[in-house]
Amino acid sequence: MQVIAKSPAKARLYDAFAASGKALSNAARLELLDLLSQGERTVEALAKAAGLNLTTASAHLQTLKRAGFVATRRDGVRIYYRLAGRDVAQLFAMLRKVAETHQAEVPAARDAYLRAGGTSEAITREELLVRISEGTTVVLDVRPPEEYRAGHIPGALSIPVEELNDRINELPVDVGIVVYCRGEYCVLAYEAVRLLTAKGRRAIRLHDGMLEWHLADLPVVAEEAP
Repeated sequence: MQVIAKSPAKARLYDAFAASGKALSNAARLELLDLLSQGERTVEALAKAAGLNLTTASAHLQTLKRAGFVATRRDGVRIYYRLAGRDVAQLFAMLRKVAETHQAEVPAARDAYLRAGGTSEAITREELLVRISEGTTVVLDVRPPEEYRAGHIPGALSIPVEELNDRINELPVDVGIVVYCRGEYCVLAYEAVRLLTAKGRRAIRLHDGMLEWHLADLPVVAEEAP
């Protein structure tokens, strides 16, 4: 069989594609993309949220920046990172779903992680929109405050999950509560529903979260400019 020589230009093209794949082939960098899908942050805030030291977080962010997945802006001495575009968020969301569908280890790892927060029923975005229009539910955002300010479901209350036990009296006792957090693979909503249910509240979680809400082009309220 005759082997056809590969074009150098084609090789360069596929090397360029591979550079993007290499940038995504690290668990810490994927977690940083997950955090940035909620809004821009400083490297210090990202390092703290991801449990990384500052040097390691900076190195991962530079790798993502070289691959074109994140962009930066400077405000005085601070540098803020953000996703380079909506398509990066779409790629990140699709990567997770493809992995879940085709990689046998992912569903078991997902269940072990999310069930650690407690099992709970969930409703879809469409069902939540109906409840909001009918005024029959309280929508509760349990993400950190900076993520809520960067963008949240209209009318949602903000009580971070770690404050929920102390602030539960801010929630009505006679109305159902729908809880959401970052996305489909975010454990915070599971933990919040478990706590609320234990305290006698009628709580259910949104099946996915803010990432998927954004990508569905549903209304979002932001309290600070991106």
